Amino acid sequence: MDHALQTLTSQVRDAAAARRPLRIRGGGTKDFYGQHIDADSELLDTRPLSGIVSHEPSELVVTVRGGTPLAELAAVLAAAGQHLPFEPPHFATQGGSPATVGGAVAAGLNGPGRASAGAVRDFVLGAQLLNGRADLLTFGGQVMKNVAGYDVSRSLAGSMGTLGVLVEMSLKVLPMAPAEATLCFEMDQTSALAALNRWGGQPLPLNASCWVRDQGRDLLYVRLRGAVAAVEAACALMGGQRLDNATVAPEWVACREQTLPFFSQSPAPGAALWRVSLPQTAPALALGGQGPEHQLVEWHGALRWVWAPVAQAQGIRAAALAAGGHATLFRPASDADRSVGVFTPLSAPLAAIHRRLKAEFDPAGIFNPGRLYADV
Repeated sequence: MDHALQTLTSQVRDAAAARRPLRIRGGGTKDFYGQHIDADSELLDTRPLSGIVSHEPSELVVTVRGGTPLAELAAVLAAAGQHLPFEPPHFATQGGSPATVGGAVAAGLNGPGRASAGAVRDFVLGAQLLNGRADLLTFGGQVMKNVAGYDVSRSLAGSMGTLGVLVEMSLKVLPMAPAEATLCFEMDQTSALAALNRWGGQPLPLNASCWVRDQGRDLLYVRLRGAVAAVEAACALMGGQRLDNATVAPEWVACREQTLPFFSQSPAPGAALWRVSLPQTAPALALGGQGPEHQLVEWHGALRWVWAPVAQAQGIRAAALAAGGHATLFRPASDADRSVGVFTPLSAPLAAIHRRLKAEFDPAGIFNPGRLYADV
């Protein structure tokens, strides 16, 4: 056991004995996300757990320690012509610490390509976890078919550090696509959703999409990735305006990092940013009474961002539920907004499972208590 891991193990052991809460933190770029962070709790800094353990380009797998900067991993993969297809957002701030790989997995957030490529959890092959008893546990491995029974390693994606400290993880990576193109269409939200559903039923290399009202114009951007012939054929079939790749690439990064004007221009004081997950076939919805001008649509219709006050929480969640989805209070305007619940409340059976899982991994309840739900 190296010094960094030994230090963190001792910290967890002491905290468990004293039942002292620990605030697990990497770069801190996702501090805004979640139900509750006790700023007075003891900090457990994962950044000393840094470094790429192994990278096997031919096997499409990388094993990396939890505190490794996400940008460092991206650079290593890019040098080998590979990437993380789920495009985890960094949310790094000027002068702040960089996002970490462990934080990206723990937050479980995905970028523009998620609807086509898959989610974070789909690319977690294995993990090492420091649990609440200060035991180092290993789950999964470095290949896709490596689990018999409950797949714990993938369950860590989106757990927000409530189950333990992500020490090390093996991730599936993919080669960069040989060709890429972005098409732009001027159409309203209803027409955009219909077009995306129509294209989704065809053998087209769809990778990402973004519909937004920009300076009074309703615009749909569609990113294609795949073989050269497939991308060129799709461009000819779909039409629209083909944009220069070098010009539009920063815009896709801005979409991933939420630095587009939509994300920085709240339409009214006190409005919060909601993340509404829906089936791709869901129609245009006036979420919380907010029309298309206050919405941005990603993932071929499966992800709707909307600015609305927390007073509309019940209406937003009811509309999402009726359409077969759920709503998350992603960026509250103030800490007081969290009183409505950041995440959609769990049903009683699911809440019981969450509590039992938490108790099994963290019996003293020391890891990020209340970050997901009040008692999880």
